[in-house]
Amino acid sequence: MDTLVQIRRELHQIPELGFKEFKTQKYLLEKISEFPQNYLSVTTWKTGIVVQIEGSNPTKTIGWRSDIDGLPIVEETGLPYSSIHEGNMHACGHDCHMTITLGLVQALASNQPEQNVVVYFQPAEEGPGGAKPMLEWLKTERPDLLPDEIYALHIAPEYPVGTVATRPGLLFANTSELFIDLKGKGGHAAYPHKTKDMTVAAANLIVQLQTIVSRNVDPMDSAVVTIGKMTSGTVQNIIAENARLEGTIRTLNAQAMAEVKRRIEAICAGIEASFDCEVSIDYGSMYYEVNNHPESAKRLLDFADQFEGATSYHCPAAMTGEDFGYFLKDIPGAMFWAGANCEYGLHHAKISPDEQLLSFNAQFVEQFIRSL
Repeated sequence: MDTLVQIRRELHQIPELGFKEFKTQKYLLEKISEFPQNYLSVTTWKTGIVVQIEGSNPTKTIGWRSDIDGLPIVEETGLPYSSIHEGNMHACGHDCHMTITLGLVQALASNQPEQNVVVYFQPAEEGPGGAKPMLEWLKTERPDLLPDEIYALHIAPEYPVGTVATRPGLLFANTSELFIDLKGKGGHAAYPHKTKDMTVAAANLIVQLQTIVSRNVDPMDSAVVTIGKMTSGTVQNIIAENARLEGTIRTLNAQAMAEVKRRIEAICAGIEASFDCEVSIDYGSMYYEVNNHPESAKRLLDFADQFEGATSYHCPAAMTGEDFGYFLKDIPGAMFWAGANCEYGLHHAKISPDEQLLSFNAQFVEQFIRSL
């Protein structure tokens, strides 16, 4: 097989959005076909792939998951292997995740593990969300492909290569997208009394949304309501008939998420009454919290303490979202941050992970799975 660095760079050039990972799926299948096939069984689901590795003396099945999609970001790294898909980029490290996972599959295919292992190359993590429908398919159509426990990693630019950072319990937050559309009545800027101005309505709505966290969420809990984009109007002398707000919601528990949404809907109803307009809400992709099972997280940290070159770190929880939470909702397991040692953060157009993380984590994950 080609070196992990070469594979990562080739994957980096072909980022594709959720459920459109056709080139990515083809590339992964071609690489997997180069491995010894004695213990392998490959199944596809939509643009995803499931690889089974038969164990020599199995008492359980261990799962490993990698996400495979990219983001709609224009790359600014200037690297010779930059994305050739204009407007798309692997800015969240999924190219690294896939490469590490290919290294894992190759190692297990070349040297049969004791336990059964099932590896998921899951599409659409960034949106609209691939974990939940993939799990539904597994439960209804292929329960034989479900594991007894499952693990995953995510690169972390802020940590040095070799860092294995995780914690028992909550690691990542519940998340939901938020899209709010307002419809009123446009008109000439000189006759505002004949219109229903949606720029003013949207501005009021933004201000009121910011009271939810400060006045409706328990101060001992944590939540975020962020509006990252507002659009309204067409030109400077026409009062806007439509406006749109786009944002995100993050909470540390599912109950807080439900309360935040209840308040958003109540505030939007008030805006409808106050500004005589129509307001519609779309929550888009919603991800369940990544809640590590305590024993699984402890196994990861304890193994890192014994693994040469690794540094274990009991990290704090983050408001990051990850649909791996749906796997952990049903199956014991854990996710960890893998140090990537780079200046720019996740989802940044200039992120460029230290490629030394590839071989280190491929070996770490392989040995960890063999230890279970």
